Amino acid sequence: MRWVYISPHLDDGVLSAGGLIYEQTQAGTPVEIWTILCGFPPSEELSPYAQVLHFEWGIPSAGDVIRARRAEDARACQIVGAQPVYFDFLDCIYRRGKNGDWLYGDIYLPPHEDEADLPAEIAEAISARLEPTDQLVCQLGLGSHVDHILVRRAVDLLGRPVLYYADIPYLFKVPEELGPQTAGMEANAHVVGEAGLKRWQEAVLAYESQISSLFDGPEHVRSQIRKYWSENGGIRLWWSV
Repeated sequence: MRWVYISPHLDDGVLSAGGLIYEQTQAGTPVEIWTILCGFPPSEELSPYAQVLHFEWGIPSAGDVIRARRAEDARACQIVGAQPVYFDFLDCIYRRGKNGDWLYGDIYLPPHEDEADLPAEIAEAISARLEPTDQLVCQLGLGSHVDHILVRRAVDLLGRPVLYYADIPYLFKVPEELGPQTAGMEANAHVVGEAGLKRWQEAVLAYESQISSLFDGPEHVRSQIRKYWSENGGIRLWWSV
């Protein structure tokens, strides 16, 4: 059975489940991480919001950002033993509406009405690559990131059995959302050993451009990942009943 982790961005899958992915690949289970929103924008024009983010990342070009982040992701996937797969949908900071205006001046917004069809389009693209025996794993959508919400909706449209992982680092930022998001669901903790924990931490640190936006430095990465690992005995996955 192939395990397919659906990752909205170039880091979400490893951030949230890197230790479990390492344990699975070490045991001989084929694992792929499918990153949905990592396509190349059609032009180098950036919204004011995207310009701010590019400044934080230290990379002015949109194309260079995608290339750099894919390279980071490839390194992270290699550390945990997963195969990366990249889709061509755009990150919300690069998306425009039907009238050409930028859709999002923040990532924590409800999906725009112009993107009502986007989940179905993403679902179709995912479905075209899935095999009947694949185990699908998707983020819960903690933190209200518009892209996480849209990708979760897309996966739920597939009508397949799905396991859900908690979005890290949003689990640390808004822990009060976990209860409502998992109400009525069952959960299981998957054991991750010390070696898996270290590989998980190492893989997260491979996303060098994102660390300052997501954590308070490398030591914060290690401590937060270890805390989650310690409290759960590994990594928890949820499913609907």
